[in-house]
Amino acid sequence: MWKDFFYFSKGQRTAIVVLICLIIIAIAAEFILPYFIPKQEHSKSDFLEEAQRFEQTLVSRDSLRRAQWEHKYDSIFQNKKEFVKKEAEKYSLFKFDPNTVDSVTFVQLGLKPFIASNILKFRKEGGEFRTPESFSKVYGIYPEKYKELEPYIVITEQKLAREDSLKTRSTTKIKNIVVELNSADTTELLKVYGIGSGYAKAIVRFRQQTGGFVSVEQLRELYGMNEESYTKISPSCKINLNLVKKININTASAERLNAHPYLNFYESKAIYEYRRRKGKLKSSNELAAISELKPETIRKIQPYLSFE
Repeated sequence: MWKDFFYFSKGQRTAIVVLICLIIIAIAAEFILPYFIPKQEHSKSDFLEEAQRFEQTLVSRDSLRRAQWEHKYDSIFQNKKEFVKKEAEKYSLFKFDPNTVDSVTFVQLGLKPFIASNILKFRKEGGEFRTPESFSKVYGIYPEKYKELEPYIVITEQKLAREDSLKTRSTTKIKNIVVELNSADTTELLKVYGIGSGYAKAIVRFRQQTGGFVSVEQLRELYGMNEESYTKISPSCKINLNLVKKININTASAERLNAHPYLNFYESKAIYEYRRRKGKLKSSNELAAISELKPETIRKIQPYLSFE
């Protein structure tokens, strides 16, 4: 039976013989070929030389790029220097009065057009330069430029004295004017001795936010109002309580109450919730039952509330 196991057909025997021959040829070639084809040896020194040559090519490329970069930016820097030099040659220095000269003159002195425009706007709004130092405060004028212009600044004293005299006379005329704070517009408010554009806008803004003035004393609450200004302004002001816009506390939402500057979010919500639980409120005395409201807050908000 073992003979059957090792039995091969004719084709299989042929294939086995061919395979054995190929194996013998491969083994023989491994020993014979080195005698016919010499083996090339690469020494360590050859490798290092090749690496050095490659490194030198990288260095040369980097040097070339650096040289190109330096040439490019040197030319830009040179062009910038020439531009600055040309700009400096465009203007000239001469004596001038910053309170009278026009924008063209300012540009001729070496100031940028936007700086000249700022100066003219400042003068148009009533501003003036009383000293050379005040000119240095103009936005855009750097200390170096001011130092260059300072010897040429001339303030005409006669003009300032004349304007001060006119201001004094006009101030005397409007000292006795009395305005109603809840109806006067900014033009009327500016006629009052001591009220400038800042205070006029603050008065209008305050009455829009609160609903109106209920007392002249509320002028003290304006931003920037000091005791000296209040003493000047208050005698020329009066109040018409019929013009105060009130909030109906029995119908107003929490958001409407919170819009008033005397009430914060928590106080407004507390009033709304108290009214929802208790029903219609009849007087400001009932607000004392709300723990979130301080007596000072009730005193201030009470004139602005309606209990209809």
